[in-house]
Amino acid sequence: MKSFVYQLPSGESATYTDKKRYLWPLSIALPLLPMVCAAGYLSTGNQWLLWLPIFVLYVMVPALDWLLGEDESNPPETLVPELESDPYYRALTYVAVPLHYVGLVAGVWMVATHDLSWSSVLAVTLSTGLLSGLAINTGHELGHKNTALEINLAKIVLAVPVYGHFTVEHNAGHHSQVATPEDCASARFGESIYRFALREIPGAIRRPWRLESRRLQRMGLSPWSWRNQILQSYALSVLLYGSLVAVFGLAMLPFLLVQAAIGWWQLTSANYIEHYGLLRAKKDNGNYERCQPHHSWNANHIFSNLVLFHLERHSDHHACANRRYQSLRHFDNVPTLPSGYFGMFLLAYVPFLWRRVMDPRVLAQAQGDMSRVNLGVRAEDHHPNQA
Repeated sequence: MKSFVYQLPSGESATYTDKKRYLWPLSIALPLLPMVCAAGYLSTGNQWLLWLPIFVLYVMVPALDWLLGEDESNPPETLVPELESDPYYRALTYVAVPLHYVGLVAGVWMVATHDLSWSSVLAVTLSTGLLSGLAINTGHELGHKNTALEINLAKIVLAVPVYGHFTVEHNAGHHSQVATPEDCASARFGESIYRFALREIPGAIRRPWRLESRRLQRMGLSPWSWRNQILQSYALSVLLYGSLVAVFGLAMLPFLLVQAAIGWWQLTSANYIEHYGLLRAKKDNGNYERCQPHHSWNANHIFSNLVLFHLERHSDHHACANRRYQSLRHFDNVPTLPSGYFGMFLLAYVPFLWRRVMDPRVLAQAQGDMSRVNLGVRAEDHHPNQA
């Protein structure tokens, strides 16, 4: 196992080993799971194998999070530049990109060329949609980086779920307004995930288009210019989906649209749980304070972080957006989720259970002061009992 050598403040040498180094490929193994299960079905004829990816994500991953617990270790700060320049970690994100394309093609091929029962078609659709949601996570990691290769790879992988507006929306929109009532991607206290989706999904389309149009106008270009980053990814989506329809028939279009919608829902689910009820304070000049680690819900659960490129260390991600996944830090005394993301998704889908678990945590974080809670309105206009 590779070790990094660094100097302590005393001048002595010490070593650091990323104990999860050879477990990070789980982040690219997960997109392979639907294909492995499909191969199992083709070998055995057991159609229940097609449901295995859903079982793994929503039963096994939360169970493993509970069994394996949390990891609060951090790499030494002096080693972060060396750790982030290690090509091994970057290679994993690069490899994930074509796997998402292969997974989508495999899903279409299964449905188009095999006599599946309706329940098996549903299983393949859900599994392919979950894979599209993971593509957005891959695009999230790549889209925050400042190399042309990674920025372009983000556009390419986001074409799979037809979510090419994500990088502009997330980087320039969400990161700017996170944990404020103005942010369509920050859930408000008392807001169910279903109400949130009605606000978040259309807002996440309008806001990046507005931001990209302004950027292009400053360059003297039309929003419909080929330089539009959103349209570049959308064009790839049209090419990808058009090719699949041309090869497998128009009957595959509903499958493609439904699986993409499931991928979008995965992102909505993540956005919902990541900042629920948290609020950045306004300064005297009317601007919001800088985003701090306590403005995001964090999770250190080992297994789900390994399959999501450390997405759940969200506190550090918003505090230092350019940090690569392998160097994201744990912070003490930040809002903490009781489970990893997939367990929290299930909880969010049952609003009264979500509120029973999460509302006390929001109020504890705000120390009972409703003016420190994201209510979606000015605190002085809101009565606590209306929450």
